Amino acid sequence: MSLRESVSVNLGEGEPGPQPSKKVVRFFGLPVSEFPIPLQLTLLTSFVFVFYLMYGYVLELIFTLDGMQPYGWYLTLVQFAYYTLFALIQLLLSGEGISRKIPLRTYAVIAFLTVGTMGFSNSSVGYLNYPTQVIFKSCKLIPVMIGSVLILGKRYSFAEVLACICMSVGLIWFTLADSTVQPTFSITGVVLVSLALLCDAVIGNVQEGAIKKYSEGATHVVLYSYSIGFFIILAGLVMTNQLLSAASFAAQFPWEVYGRGILLSAAGFCGVQVVLTLVTLHGALLAVTVTTCRKAITICLSFIFFSKPFTIQYVWGGLLVIAGIYLNIYGKKNKGTTFLASLQQLYMAVQRSLGPKVSTIREGDASLFNV
Repeated sequence: MSLRESVSVNLGEGEPGPQPSKKVVRFFGLPVSEFPIPLQLTLLTSFVFVFYLMYGYVLELIFTLDGMQPYGWYLTLVQFAYYTLFALIQLLLSGEGISRKIPLRTYAVIAFLTVGTMGFSNSSVGYLNYPTQVIFKSCKLIPVMIGSVLILGKRYSFAEVLACICMSVGLIWFTLADSTVQPTFSITGVVLVSLALLCDAVIGNVQEGAIKKYSEGATHVVLYSYSIGFFIILAGLVMTNQLLSAASFAAQFPWEVYGRGILLSAAGFCGVQVVLTLVTLHGALLAVTVTTCRKAITICLSFIFFSKPFTIQYVWGGLLVIAGIYLNIYGKKNKGTTFLASLQQLYMAVQRSLGPKVSTIREGDASLFNV
């Protein structure tokens, strides 16, 4: 080899290293994460509206059946059976298997809270306007914030405190409107939905902690929490001597209870899956925005499809609750900044989004400005 010859050694510096495989997010086998973002948003948002509007409509329709009011817990038992069946079918079809990672003791706690959330919520529909129940379920920030202040000594930003105040006033306003126009208004409904709200506020933290600690899949959580919850409700109905009377009533109206029950459960099961997919792909802020709009439309459709008295106080109470939801989200996003500074940042962001996109102008386009 002569001195003038050179030897080149490929060190691999210019070659791209192995790229980590991007996880494909699927919705019932559909690889939605591989779709263009506008198509993702269109599909998932449409699914949220379809499934949850169906859920709200069918739930209220079930309780229009004469004599159904005392059997909210039996309807919850039926729902838990269907949810368990749907989760089992999904796991078997996907080939994931049914082996669990979370201990049974933890699942028992999750199941107990799930029973409280759905059981008290279903029972409250027999005593309250469905719009009032929806508004209550939107305000779990209130018990979460009160509990963390009293137990953990946690401090919140001004925006989060204002959000809690808006939700509280909105709830009071909505409930007062309900008691004014509803001739059959009962404080029992308020107590039941408040208990559902307390369980709902706790269950999120327990589920999130267990899923993160043991890396358990969402469908496995549904399978075990609802199957255990089924036996909890069954035991409760047996001990209170309500099972036979509820089953006898349902036998007289099989389509109204079991037929509509399977539609209700299918809509709820699919709705949970699509919201989880939306959170995974686009974050909690967008998911909350979509579900809040869905709740607003659910309330409007409830007044349209089911004849009930209406007052403008419902509108003001609902707007206060929606304002509280977004103040809470914005307060969490801008933690550490003052409230006035947060408002200024929000104003500037809106101005940027509405202003001309001068950054897209290329060199040579000066003629656009008649220079």
